[in-house]
Amino acid sequence: MATAAASGTGTGVQSARLTLWILLTVYVFNFIDRQIVNILAEPIARDLKLNDTQIGLMTGLAFALFYTVLGIPIARFADRPTTSRPRLIAVALGLWSAMTALCGVAQNFWQLLLARIGVGVGEAGCTPPAHSLISDIVPPERRASALAFYSLGIPVGTLLGMIIGGTLADYLGWREAFVVVGLPGVILALVVWFVLKDPRRSDAAAILRAKAAAPALPLKQALAEVMGSRAYLLLLCAGSAAAFLAYGKTTWTTIFFQRTHDLTPGQVGLWFGLIGGGGGMLGTWLGGYLADRFGATNRRHVLTAPAVGMTLSIPLAIAAYHAPSWPLALVLLFLPQVFNSLYYGPCYSAAQGLVPLRARAIAAAALLFFQNLIGLGLGPLFFGMLSDWLQPTYGADSVRYVLYGAALLGLVPAFFFWRCSLHLDRELDQKG
Repeated sequence: MATAAASGTGTGVQSARLTLWILLTVYVFNFIDRQIVNILAEPIARDLKLNDTQIGLMTGLAFALFYTVLGIPIARFADRPTTSRPRLIAVALGLWSAMTALCGVAQNFWQLLLARIGVGVGEAGCTPPAHSLISDIVPPERRASALAFYSLGIPVGTLLGMIIGGTLADYLGWREAFVVVGLPGVILALVVWFVLKDPRRSDAAAILRAKAAAPALPLKQALAEVMGSRAYLLLLCAGSAAAFLAYGKTTWTTIFFQRTHDLTPGQVGLWFGLIGGGGGMLGTWLGGYLADRFGATNRRHVLTAPAVGMTLSIPLAIAAYHAPSWPLALVLLFLPQVFNSLYYGPCYSAAQGLVPLRARAIAAAALLFFQNLIGLGLGPLFFGMLSDWLQPTYGADSVRYVLYGAALLGLVPAFFFWRCSLHLDRELDQKG
């Protein structure tokens, strides 16, 4: 398990475990606040009279633009030897949690859009420093499992966001749902600030060493190191395509069950949350395990499971969207959720191993930049625009046809993961 990955003394192991568990909790809150808008999108649209394109803007692009643009400078700050990465994460957590609560008081589309932008600004300060911190406290041979453990925050947060958000929307309303899920993050931010320690700043000697260390790489040089890896460029293509489909399908699958199968937000949040979240958790853990297990003997197999899994998911997903009843559709969606989640740990682990130590946060931020700008920013928006275009012909069933196409596009990330794997033997963990 990733939580046992730290090497050294027993105290060091315990400290690494505590850090990983707290960072996982932060990432769960990250995705609760990011994804709750998906389950609330339909009641918000009815209340504020939004079309599908506006839903795509609200759930994706407004958040992603600021999230991605700010990720690079925040990663640069995190890479400085004297920066306290836990405190950076704490400030970011407090900001995005407060902005999530403010979404609940929005009176029109533009106010809600501004609040979602605020969430994106805060969340930009979470994952780059977290990835950098995790890579410092676990050995390379356990990195995929550790990052997969951290990435469990994606399915767990998505599951909780759907269940909590849907239930609160049914019983209290969508505005109250935003407030209830946002405020606890402010308290967690205080825990992160006072409990987590940065190994670069753990004692006076470490601080002196950090100040005497070579400065962070200039931005141009750091980006050149990152983009100079052919494997990393292929990984960018694979991860971006996978995120485009994941974010787009998550948003519109929740709407699909409400429009096509007449479920309430609470019902969708519970059942799709359990199926999607459970499958995502299993796939995320399994992806990290398979990468460490088979990548130890042949490094190209770090990315074999994501390539195969995304291909296998296509016919099952199409069958799920074609199913005549919602229980059958949910059952059929379980394995695609598992297969499509295999890439999280291997993808980010490979990204950390393809660059020098002083460019790790930049590597994570660059991957997140493209994944979120293309995936979160354009995925929900593109599928929403496509749904609006198809509505005159297919009516409420337009979302079903959009999801058919999204399933078939799974071949694109599968191809790029396979191509990237061919370069890993030569490039992975070759830079100090």
